Amino acid sequence: MPNIRKFIAYSAPFVVFVILFGLTPLLRVGGWFHSPEFWIYPIQTIACGALLIFFWRDYQWQRPAGTAFAIVVGVIVFILWIAPQQFLRFASRPDGFNPDFLAANPAQYWITVIFRFLRLVVVVPLVEEIFWRGFLLRYFIKEDFEHVPIGAFSWLSFGIVTVLFGFSHSMADWPAALLTGAIYNGVAYRTKSLSSCVLTHALTNLLLGLWIMKTKEWGFW
Repeated sequence: MPNIRKFIAYSAPFVVFVILFGLTPLLRVGGWFHSPEFWIYPIQTIACGALLIFFWRDYQWQRPAGTAFAIVVGVIVFILWIAPQQFLRFASRPDGFNPDFLAANPAQYWITVIFRFLRLVVVVPLVEEIFWRGFLLRYFIKEDFEHVPIGAFSWLSFGIVTVLFGFSHSMADWPAALLTGAIYNGVAYRTKSLSSCVLTHALTNLLLGLWIMKTKEWGFW
């Protein structure tokens, strides 16, 4: 059996993130609540960030390895996500989290955008990589996952995590997300470093966030 504290440390930030995200469509009842992303997202950022800080010493951080490889993969995955609209002429995706709703109030607008990028570039990569690559990729090899090295390989673990990661995204993103799950698993196998997995994911999300702000393809949030 895994250490209970370790089990909670690796899973709790992700569980809290998913629960808060799941509340979003239930709270669109008009007024400020018409767009709960504007306050659910900051709550996700703060709550999950606090959990990550609290459990920080429980994670098995290694020095980033294969940094150039991790960066190249991060860029490739970003291109993979935008390819349907940018290169294949798929329909644009303008419906989603649109901060222009607050353009008349610059302070509120920039606070919202900053929190959105903190969520996208810091919290999401940490929460997801700790859960998917740090926990589940090892848990499906051995229940006592702490004793499985980061980046250990098994076909069962690879397949389950790839599929679960892919289908945890919205349906429109399933093809890209399934490929991304497999590729991010590959980063773990190649680098043996959870830090490198976070770096790759963070770079992908940073580039995607900047692209969203430029193109207003809000559906990619």
